[in-house]
Amino acid sequence: MLPLSALRPASLHLATIVARIMARAGIRAAGFCNPGGTVRPGRGRGQGRLFAAQTGAKWCFRLRRGPDWVDGGGRAQSMSNETLSPQSRSKSIVEHLKASHIWREYEKAFGDATGLPLGLRPVETFQFPLAGHRNENPFCALLARTNKSCSACLQMQQQIAEAAKDEAQTLRCFAGLCDTAIPVRVGENLIAFLQTGQVFLHRPTKGSFRRVTRQLLEWGREIDITRIEEAYFQTRVVSKRQYESIIRLLAIFSQHLAALSNQLMVREEKAEAPMIARARSFITEHQSEELSLKEVARAVNTSAFYFCKIFKQATGLTFTDYLARVRVEKVKNLLLNPHKRVSEAAFEAGFQSLSQFNRVFKKIEGLSPSDYREQLHTPGPPAPI
Repeated sequence: MLPLSALRPASLHLATIVARIMARAGIRAAGFCNPGGTVRPGRGRGQGRLFAAQTGAKWCFRLRRGPDWVDGGGRAQSMSNETLSPQSRSKSIVEHLKASHIWREYEKAFGDATGLPLGLRPVETFQFPLAGHRNENPFCALLARTNKSCSACLQMQQQIAEAAKDEAQTLRCFAGLCDTAIPVRVGENLIAFLQTGQVFLHRPTKGSFRRVTRQLLEWGREIDITRIEEAYFQTRVVSKRQYESIIRLLAIFSQHLAALSNQLMVREEKAEAPMIARARSFITEHQSEELSLKEVARAVNTSAFYFCKIFKQATGLTFTDYLARVRVEKVKNLLLNPHKRVSEAAFEAGFQSLSQFNRVFKKIEGLSPSDYREQLHTPGPPAPI
């Protein structure tokens, strides 16, 4: 935060002057903090907000523009009670998915059956998704300890994430090992990646190991040849056909995670305001009816304007988007019955027209209702290798 030495406790009016100056630049003064920590309302107009606070004998200020705090050094800090960015929402969903029973059971079964590590990573991350896994390749673990090889691995993680936004992709690292990322999508939104690999698709040779050691030496690394060689030749070798089957299984699992993610976006598993809980309950009970924002706001004894603002802060979704997701989840459950017609399911869930239903369902799920039901029993194509 930028110190304003002229702003002392006895001269709080100077902070007001600063606020007015900032207001002319389009920054609204939202309030001032006195030495005791309480907030004094500020005045002004504009799209930003200025907060001043005392640190020792110095006064500091922060600007708020939209959902972010910007201090005197230009750093931005997201507000926890504002709508999450796509990156933050991805991390939040991944944390919830990793805590779910379905993820823990599948990850364990996958590791026991294949001997491979399986990670679930946010869309953007600067960490190794398979690091510390019980099936992590010892060779990869050794390389991750040095800056140069670690940097090469991180660059590969970024490349594979860029390539796998629409479908599963496999890349080879400088040492010849394969890593694969499978996208987890909710409709048009990419929310996470499943990742596995650290395997050879062909048996390694002495010649390939010499090339790896030359690269490591060029990077200036002091290496323990014996340990590196032992770990290199102990790396799991999987046939191309077997690896394609593994990726196909993960593609199916990604669809299950996508469905679970959609449910999490509808019903966040965390404490929330009683008003929001009542609103969720009311929406669930009346989803099959023509339901408006005003009706829900009235049911929880608040104004439509205030409810709209608080509901989006709590759920990350507008009322319309939330209601659509609730109804789509209802349709998906109804379509598990092979004798249920799509039109019947749509009207039972509360959609008022088939054209609206088809548009909303495809936006959320990424495919039509008929294709969705068919895909429940049809695996997707393997990733290219």
